[in-house]
Amino acid sequence: MIEPNGFRQHSVVTSLGRMVYYTAEGLPWQTADSPEPKELPPLVFLHGFGGGSSAYEWSKVYPAFANEYRILAPDLIGWGRSEHPERNYKIDDYITTIIEFLEQTCSEAVPVVASSLTAAFTIRAAIARPDLFKMLILTTPSGLSDFGQDYSRSFFAQLVSTPILDRILYSTGVATSGGISSFLENRQFARPSRIYPEMVDAYLASAQQPNAEYAALSFVRGDLCFDLSLFVPQLTTPTAMIWGEKSEFTSPEIGKRLAALNPQAIRVFQTLDDVGLTPQLELPAVTIGLIRRYLKILDTAAEKGV
Repeated sequence: MIEPNGFRQHSVVTSLGRMVYYTAEGLPWQTADSPEPKELPPLVFLHGFGGGSSAYEWSKVYPAFANEYRILAPDLIGWGRSEHPERNYKIDDYITTIIEFLEQTCSEAVPVVASSLTAAFTIRAAIARPDLFKMLILTTPSGLSDFGQDYSRSFFAQLVSTPILDRILYSTGVATSGGISSFLENRQFARPSRIYPEMVDAYLASAQQPNAEYAALSFVRGDLCFDLSLFVPQLTTPTAMIWGEKSEFTSPEIGKRLAALNPQAIRVFQTLDDVGLTPQLELPAVTIGLIRRYLKILDTAAEKGV
């Protein structure tokens, strides 16, 4: 909910409501002798899920590419400043709206950078519409129920499935400064010392949007989880995976098993030591370097059609 310098808010209308996105516009990115944004190739960044998630998750990374690409960083439906329909969200809601967003903002196949569960949705979107995706660069892509695991049977998922209690838990345990700090420290970062107040403020602002609990609770209940291993073999888009070695939700071993299912499409699998679920926030400079490297590697693979 905090935009980097020179980035402005725009929106498109999807089948589930208005989706806000951020793109470079004006100083310092656009000057009198700069190319118009439409002349630059697009590069899309999709955030993951958790209490208060939004495009802020990638805001320490995507400005590094603004001179070379037309950056598109949306708040997904139900998160950030996008619309928050009062509904129990389903997997197809996000696959569909990701596709609709790309159809409306990109006139060519686009590189997409995505995180965690959203990265898993993006794999399924690329399978359904390979014409929209040039390459995928994914941090910790997981359906959270991979290889037969069932997240929805976990104690916390069952607890949050209790009506009325779910809203109480959200308002008192998630959408508070303490709740956000605890989530980032215990679930998202390998080192709590890397968390600073702006992060907490940005996540809290998103978590406190009207009706923000609907998407968050659908996620925590496990309504959005699935077995990604059933879909990875169908992927044809050149892909790189980056996996935090200390990812709380899904271990690198799961990631290696997923990558091994389709080595023709998944060209790179990279683990990062001493990093949790979101290297884009924990080690943004390293993440920028890796994305820049993989854009080149995967561009070559895309040109060769492999």
